Amino acid sequence: MAEDLENPTTINCPHCGAAVAWTAVSKYKPFCSERCRLIDLGDWLLEKHAIPDTPLPENQDDTEL
Repeated sequence: MAEDLENPTTINCPHCGAAVAWTAVSKYKPFCSERCRLIDLGDWLLEKHAIPDTPLPENQDDTEL
């Protein structure tokens, strides 16, 4: 399927909400810029974002996985 260059799919930047064309030339997709990409990375490193996890039962530790 060829990419529609005249009407590319657009998404919103996860950080600032700016429209981003989902094309090969969109270097930082899904982000609009390197700045937004780095801010998001920093938020992950500072643990402002997290993927939810279920705690292990009290009688099980990580080595039993």
